[in-house]
Amino acid sequence: MKRVTGIGGIFFKAKDAPALQAWYKRHLGIDVQAWGGTAFNWTDSEGKPAGGSTIWSVGAIDGSQFAPSIASFMINYRVEDLHGLVKLLKAEGCNVLDKIDESEYGIFAWVMDPEGNKVELWQPPAGQ
Repeated sequence: MKRVTGIGGIFFKAKDAPALQAWYKRHLGIDVQAWGGTAFNWTDSEGKPAGGSTIWSVGAIDGSQFAPSIASFMINYRVEDLHGLVKLLKAEGCNVLDKIDESEYGIFAWVMDPEGNKVELWQPPAGQ
């Protein structure tokens, strides 16, 4: 079974999220949207859409989306079979969090790495 197939998103916290978002927008040209991030749409070598995206987002330092991790970042990894991978990780003794979210955005689960970083696993909806 394939495990991780790519990076779905990079999320990090900032002491002053609006100011940092504005810095990235002004100096690096990232099209930061009102929700605090952007989607980098994938393209092939000729610049044609390739059916996926990578999310980049800056959030408030006091946000709880990374809990129970105290890290200032979280990486979202794309997977093909989230339920199968979660089962495998549990069998291997990994600290998989109990919650699995299913929505129109896909299926999400979380595992803690040995350093205490929360890792998000994402199975995109079919066709993405």
